[in-house]
Amino acid sequence: MLLVELALAAVLLWTAASPAQLASPAAPSRSAAAPAVPVPPDPVTSVVLPDGRTAQLLALEGSQSSDLPQRLAAELPAAAAAVTAFWGPDWRQNIEIAVAGSDQQFRVLAGGAADIAATTTAQRIMFAPGAAHMSPAALRIVLRHELFHYAARSATAADAPRWLTEGVADYVGRPPTAVPEQAGLPVQLPSDADLDTPGRVRSLAYDRAWWFSRYVADVYGAPKLRELYLRACGPGHPDVATAVREVLGADLDVVVAGWRRWLTG
Repeated sequence: MLLVELALAAVLLWTAASPAQLASPAAPSRSAAAPAVPVPPDPVTSVVLPDGRTAQLLALEGSQSSDLPQRLAAELPAAAAAVTAFWGPDWRQNIEIAVAGSDQQFRVLAGGAADIAATTTAQRIMFAPGAAHMSPAALRIVLRHELFHYAARSATAADAPRWLTEGVADYVGRPPTAVPEQAGLPVQLPSDADLDTPGRVRSLAYDRAWWFSRYVADVYGAPKLRELYLRACGPGHPDVATAVREVLGADLDVVVAGWRRWLTG
């Protein structure tokens, strides 16, 4: 999949970077001004972040979201700082972000579903065209969430529990807003299958994963949440129950019971 993705992306970027060839009119009118030719945005926006990292933001061919790379570039310094504050500075120095030109391109290159704003592969973060319509606050959350995935990629196993990887990414990306009163109703931990179910089930699964990660950070400390991620989601990881017992010093059912009390206030 990655080889196909890279090949397609290379073709798209080459096409986007090539100047358009305009045919000369056979008999130009002396009285009419030449029609204005729209100039496509530069397909690559390069940014140097305050921490020394560099970022390349690529507008793939067909992208109508000409301002999205610039919006993302403006958010990147704070996003990188948020990721480093939780994860530490030891992550990739070069960041590659692409904006898909169409929903079909987003599906082919990144495997993104229709209700997903962005996704992260081994090589880059890719945003769907619809992300251009997100509010500044929502775009900020999505960028920080995906940038954490990008930073933690090398420490994340292919078979890691996705609900926990998503919950920790949301912990990094989302502000700690108050937990809704009805949050205590779904008292079980989410599953990876919940994340694969579009609509309310997926949305609620993300929320529960986020709330669980917030609970661990609030009660045990953010460094323990990072340690839990590495143990439960890293290469050669045990099951979540074993990782929780090893890192938090309590059985999973005890931790979940505390999480339920935390949810209900």
